[in-house]
Amino acid sequence: MKKGLIAIITVLIIVAIIAGVGISNYNGLVTAREEVASAESNIDTYLQRRADLIPNVVATVKSYAAHESEVYSSIAAARQKLVNASTVGEKAEANEELTAALQGLNVVVESYPELKADTTYVALMDELEGSENRIATARKDYNDTVKEYNNKVIRFPGNIFAGIFGFEKAEYFEAAQGADKAPDVGTLLGD
Repeated sequence: MKKGLIAIITVLIIVAIIAGVGISNYNGLVTAREEVASAESNIDTYLQRRADLIPNVVATVKSYAAHESEVYSSIAAARQKLVNASTVGEKAEANEELTAALQGLNVVVESYPELKADTTYVALMDELEGSENRIATARKDYNDTVKEYNNKVIRFPGNIFAGIFGFEKAEYFEAAQGADKAPDVGTLLGD
């Protein structure tokens, strides 16, 4: 009888330890997944801020350079794509397209020195630059959070519990292919 009681207590202790490890891993995975979602939300907030500023910048530039409609159209299309993006990959791709379109706008601005001195334009560009810096920081923070989460999902014993509870690796916010190369200003100017 005494040996049976010891065996039952031992089994209960082992079950309690396994349950404790499982609960701890599950809660760690849930917390990490929520941190990823929060970091992604921060990127969304800054991308939206940037998207909201762009029509004001374009309107200001349009008042000086009305004949540059192709540049405005590409910016509007890229902005709309960014606003409608739903996955991290789509957001990264749309962000890169918008950045390229804005480079075309910068080329137009260079042709109008009086525009570069306009206080409204200068203030909007300062806001846009601040947004760009916030986006870069948010992207870094997001990718750091994704790295921590993904490590929990793929490391032992977390990988076992991640598989059981359906946790999957998160997607990094990556720059579009070729974003590491400087744009050809001659091409942007039509040379």
